[in-house]
Amino acid sequence: MLKLPLQPLATVLRTLPNRLHIEFLSRLFNHLLKGQWMAEQLVDLEGKRLSIVISDTSTELLFLIRERRLERCPQDSGKYDVRIKGRLEDFWKLATRKEDPDTLFFNRELAIEGDTETGLYLKNMLDALEFDWEAHLQAVLGPGPGKRLAQLIRSSGIEKRLSNSAQ
Repeated sequence: MLKLPLQPLATVLRTLPNRLHIEFLSRLFNHLLKGQWMAEQLVDLEGKRLSIVISDTSTELLFLIRERRLERCPQDSGKYDVRIKGRLEDFWKLATRKEDPDTLFFNRELAIEGDTETGLYLKNMLDALEFDWEAHLQAVLGPGPGKRLAQLIRSSGIEKRLSNSAQ
């Protein structure tokens, strides 16, 4: 059963069309990829179609990886190279790092189907995922302002409070 904070998200996923979720999430992911090593790794997945199925909300998100970015697939053909399937709560655990990908896949809370090599590559990328917020700030704001903001955040103690609240 979903915990209270996920209920509004589950409602949105059930009621709005998948194309809106795909558009929003591709923009969010592409923004978060700025300055991250993971964006460079997407070169190896050029042209691959990734399907994410959230089973308990009947949501399927189909992305195309092109030029180190996630895009909405041009056609809703349902064709994919690799599909990751699971419940919203399990994807939430993955996204918030409450559980590592190996555990989620080993316990079959998340399942991968399709091209084995692509699926394994994605799983390994997720397993190694560490968000470098300083690199992100510099990629978004530029080296000078990004570095100054990072220094300000570190000196203010916000970074520690954010790290503690994520755990």
